[in-house]
Amino acid sequence: MNDLQRIIAGESGEGLLNAANRALNSGWWLNGQEASAFCSDFAAYLGVSDCVGVANGTDALEIAMRAIVELRTPSRSEAITVANAGGYSTIAARLVGLTPVYADIEEASQLVSLDSVLSVISEKTALVVATHLYGGVVDVPALRAKMDAAGFAEVPILEDCAQAHGVRLNGRAAGSLGDIATFSFYPTKNLGAFGDGGAIASSDIALFERCQALRQYGWSSKYTIALPGGRNSRLDEVQAAILRTLLTGLDTANARRVEILGRYAEAAPAGVHVVKPAQGTVAHLAVVLCHARDSLKAHLADRGVQTEIHYPVLDCDQPGWSDLPQRIAPDGLPISRASVGRLLTLPCFPTMREDEITRVREALATWRP
Repeated sequence: MNDLQRIIAGESGEGLLNAANRALNSGWWLNGQEASAFCSDFAAYLGVSDCVGVANGTDALEIAMRAIVELRTPSRSEAITVANAGGYSTIAARLVGLTPVYADIEEASQLVSLDSVLSVISEKTALVVATHLYGGVVDVPALRAKMDAAGFAEVPILEDCAQAHGVRLNGRAAGSLGDIATFSFYPTKNLGAFGDGGAIASSDIALFERCQALRQYGWSSKYTIALPGGRNSRLDEVQAAILRTLLTGLDTANARRVEILGRYAEAAPAGVHVVKPAQGTVAHLAVVLCHARDSLKAHLADRGVQTEIHYPVLDCDQPGWSDLPQRIAPDGLPISRASVGRLLTLPCFPTMREDEITRVREALATWRP
């Protein structure tokens, strides 16, 4: 599905090693200049005023949700999200004490249905999560307009950008479209570290400052805890140095991913739909929908093509949460449920060789239901 070793073995390898050595030789392995510089660079790339590094993407979601609840919606108890995105926003919501409320998705993009969000939003809604799944981008301005028109202008939108580094909507980067945004830098992401990492980005200074305090124990100053609910969640210096180096090539790497996805779409036979949102994507994952998913998976495996399923279980059906409160859109989740058994992910990463892309294309093209 991915060969991360190619990153360090490729043209950028020397620069990445130099960046890691620079961080190690500085003597500052936490809270130093590398994390500060990366966050400044990343904020500028996104077009927001502030960014703070954290330990991983799930911490980012939890901290951002906690900041929203504490500052904007302290008396509210629900978080609207989707059920098809791997459980991460649900985990964060439950850690903050919010009940997840599941909206349905659109089939072609696998992104949240704006109308479904409107069907579940209420006076209990603390926030809405817009998950930019598979590298696609939710039309957050359109969602904001619909929420405002429905009388919910006070409800913040949190962008989950874990799979959407660099995707743009009408020239604006995902991460700058809502009230606050979270990122994961897990190694396979479009912008991936050589370990774990995450970030929170916002142009809302109050939300940003609350997140900055919560990610380091809730301190107001060293050893003085001013806020409950704080944790220890920091982006280390080596990862920040690596991310800062990789950021300069992010758009080029994204273009390669999108090219590969397009070539798969050209080769896909009848019965195989390549998920490619009309409003834009950075092709974090190359996902197809197929009614005979298991047959296609076996056909590809026989031809040396590895596949994966993102994600095989809807959040609302996870066995570990079966006794916990949740709420589902009044019309149910028909598209989410119809999709979950049809999803299949193909290899798609910037360092794929031409012969590998051709193998996937040929394997796709020769499948018959």
